[in-house]
Amino acid sequence: MAGKIKTYSVHSLVALLVIGFPLLMSFIKSDNKPNLVGIVISDEKPKFSRADWLDGTYQDEMDEYTSDRWAFKELMVRLNNQFYYDAFNDVRVNNFVSGKDNYVFAEGYIFSAFGDDLLKESKVSEKLRKAKVVQDTLKRKGIDLIIGLAPGKGEYCVEYIQDKYKHPVKGTNHELFVKFAQEYGLNLLDLYDYFGKLKSQAKYPLFTKFGHHWSYYGECLAVELTIRYIEKLRNTDLPDLKWDEVEVIDSARSRDADVLKSMNLYSNPAQNMNLAYPKIMFEIDSLKNRNRVLVIGDSYWYGPVYMGVSQKCFGFGEFWYYYNRIVPTRVVGQKIEVWELDLKEEIEKNQVIMLMYADGNYPTYGNEFIDDAYELYTSPKTFYERRERKKQIQTYAKQIREIPALLKKSTHKSNDLMIPLDSAITLDAMRMAGFGK
Repeated sequence: MAGKIKTYSVHSLVALLVIGFPLLMSFIKSDNKPNLVGIVISDEKPKFSRADWLDGTYQDEMDEYTSDRWAFKELMVRLNNQFYYDAFNDVRVNNFVSGKDNYVFAEGYIFSAFGDDLLKESKVSEKLRKAKVVQDTLKRKGIDLIIGLAPGKGEYCVEYIQDKYKHPVKGTNHELFVKFAQEYGLNLLDLYDYFGKLKSQAKYPLFTKFGHHWSYYGECLAVELTIRYIEKLRNTDLPDLKWDEVEVIDSARSRDADVLKSMNLYSNPAQNMNLAYPKIMFEIDSLKNRNRVLVIGDSYWYGPVYMGVSQKCFGFGEFWYYYNRIVPTRVVGQKIEVWELDLKEEIEKNQVIMLMYADGNYPTYGNEFIDDAYELYTSPKTFYERRERKKQIQTYAKQIREIPALLKKSTHKSNDLMIPLDSAITLDAMRMAGFGK
């Protein structure tokens, strides 16, 4: 009997250690914030208040905070993601899927490649009709508007997409945008078509297995063509982008494995690609660097921003990410958003306004810039009235983007409702402003 009791005691002690060790580690470690990419972590410990306690808010926020800082959260997330990737070829990144030969894709860009997100012709026609009015209005002020179309990975790497997504293509948004841009006489910079022509000729990959955007080499080619296009459009001379040497390596740098980082694996797979990294140089000539170019677009243009194109070639112009975030930040420590600015004044500071979106974002091309600019120049009174009405919602939306606890709630809503994060943020902002439940 004594032996059995002793055995039970040992087993109980082991069980207690297994259950209690993570909790003990949580107290021992001074900072348990996991090093995970793409996961919103609440930085500030929830503050107790009677109201939050009574309605359950405090308990929910404290549960989130504690869960985020569990001592083994990072390890468990990585092991879990590794299991799904190895066992099922499943990428545990929202809206991303595996393809053939270890390629990963944003699912929306697959849909775009096969025309599953095809817009009505009338919608594209009306958007680009307004763009033509804006283009003509700005031209009279010495400003050129450019419609930039960029290829996404789904279209360019279509042969690596899983067969279950493939079907005959009846039409794509790219075809519609090209059709109406040409009909209306818009300034069209078609990188989509350019990359398509390069595919059989490019010396090095223009997209990588574990990257979502153009490869660094592809970004260099895209910037080079963009410079030449603006020079021809404005009959001017911009600082040149040159490289005499290209380093070729088999491990990704820059953004060439940005999805891999977000996969949060325990052990990263081999990339098995020779990637090119031109050692670029911008021509230094202040007399040439006088055309201020404002780029409005999606994350595909972040690569050229990191290269220094805005400062070294585009006259210190800005990048308005999704027509919202201003890059670079104008005031250190302050995140000023586009809606807080005088749009007319900001537009007319530039010599070129270029919209540049990859095909997965054609359904929301311009993020309301075209509509806003059209109304601004054709009906300024209604534009400013409408903008004033939206300010309250936009103020709350900015708070959500800047406060991790609020952003996390919107992220959960985005996943639960299967809607874009920006849409979830807008819904929460409307609720905070008293316009919804």
